[in-house]
Amino acid sequence: MSRMNLAESAPEVYKAWMAAEVAIRRGPLDAAVRELVKIRVSQINGCLFCIDMHTAEARKEGETERRIYHLDAWRESPLFSDAERAALDYAEAATALGPHGVSDEIWSQVEKNFEEGARGGLVAITAQINLWNRIGVPLRLDPPNA
Repeated sequence: MSRMNLAESAPEVYKAWMAAEVAIRRGPLDAAVRELVKIRVSQINGCLFCIDMHTAEARKEGETERRIYHLDAWRESPLFSDAERAALDYAEAATALGPHGVSDEIWSQVEKNFEEGARGGLVAITAQINLWNRIGVPLRLDPPNA
């Protein structure tokens, strides 16, 4: 059982975060990339609520089961494009955020595969899903019907 309903406890802040989510969704970042990043970051952070939600969203966007299954081992899988690989590499580095942040090599692949607006969307969605994971995990949010 979850610890609190943040939408009720902090409605103004929650509405602002939801507005950011809507703005990111309207941006130029490809929907498939957006959902893959959300799933992968949620896997890293161990947010069951978000994994459940975003695998369902990805399926609605046309994502295949096989690619979802391969996502945890995307480096070994032949099923992801160069752009998706660049996005996933960036998302993993930005999520772990080691002492040197995101390397120039990773960022150069982002620049190579995404135009500026989509790069902004990638940075935004990676930050946003990390925010949601940092709410979902501590508050122990359960997926619907869990």
